Amino acid sequence: MFHLLIKKLAYGVLVLFGVVVVVFLVFQAFGDPARMVLGQSGDKQTMDNIRKELHLDQPKWKQFVLYVNDISPLSIYTKEEIDEKNLRGFFVGGDKKIGIKIPYLRRSYQTKKQVTDVLMEALPGTIMLACAAMFLAIIAGIFLGIIAAVKQNTWMDTSSVFASVIGISAPSFFMAIVIAYLFGLVLHDYTGLSLTGSWFNIDSVTGQKYLTLQNLILPALTLGIRPLSIITQLTRSSMLDTLNQDYIRTAYAKGLSKRDVIVHHALRNAINPVLTAITGWFAELLAGAFFVEYIFGWKGIGKVTVDALEKLDYPVVMGSVLLAATIFVLMNIFADLLYGIIDPRVKMK
Repeated sequence: MFHLLIKKLAYGVLVLFGVVVVVFLVFQAFGDPARMVLGQSGDKQTMDNIRKELHLDQPKWKQFVLYVNDISPLSIYTKEEIDEKNLRGFFVGGDKKIGIKIPYLRRSYQTKKQVTDVLMEALPGTIMLACAAMFLAIIAGIFLGIIAAVKQNTWMDTSSVFASVIGISAPSFFMAIVIAYLFGLVLHDYTGLSLTGSWFNIDSVTGQKYLTLQNLILPALTLGIRPLSIITQLTRSSMLDTLNQDYIRTAYAKGLSKRDVIVHHALRNAINPVLTAITGWFAELLAGAFFVEYIFGWKGIGKVTVDALEKLDYPVVMGSVLLAATIFVLMNIFADLLYGIIDPRVKMK
């Protein structure tokens, strides 16, 4: 398992490096970030100082090297650079210090805050939303998939398949608008749910934050529809294939109950493709449900990224893309390792 982990981490590093190259070319190599920082009113001397501070006066290849040095956990800096950028980590050395640090994603053009701090403030909201959506999708999806497979060619099977096809076909932003309008506006008197709202509110008197989890219901429902539909179809298909295997008939011949056969034998061996869908969708949701968060006003990575794009705040957008790519890589590695735990047929060498 250790060798597999090392191999997967190596592949993950290569993928992330490719993402870094693309992100740099798209957002940093073109345009004039100094103009975005100062706006149209900045004088030439101030513009030149900003370009020097952002290393825009250097050749493009050197800008890329400096950017990689900033976002890499293992980096080399002078003491002045460490103090100036307020780097957090452990450094050793003389004039040039080498150290392990929290990746430095630079500073927001608009707020001047470190991008890492901006994203970390939004990350709890996205984690909460993704977990709630995936919990709904996993519980309902696996249950409906099992029912559809066991009751094949009945109205239960037909209804589950029809509903899952609609759920897969409908775009998230469309479903978000429909659900927000229906439950947050038309049926508001009965549901008590609002069109928009984040996971916390601020008391106008004391200034303290307090949880408002009822605002989680509509975006979690919207976000969970597509993964729920996919999990339902995958569970049904995989269960149908598994229920026709010889060892299932042998289990019935031994006198095991239908419940034991389905739960302990069929489901355990049919879960691998479902697991792939779960980890893949969870990574996507965790990386930021851009449209859903924006439509419902839910403060998460997606909403922060869309707001940053509107303001041309490219460091925040670049940091968000890198964070999303890192989440995808880590979740895929986790899924590969989890296969061997759930399915003993998967051998790790």
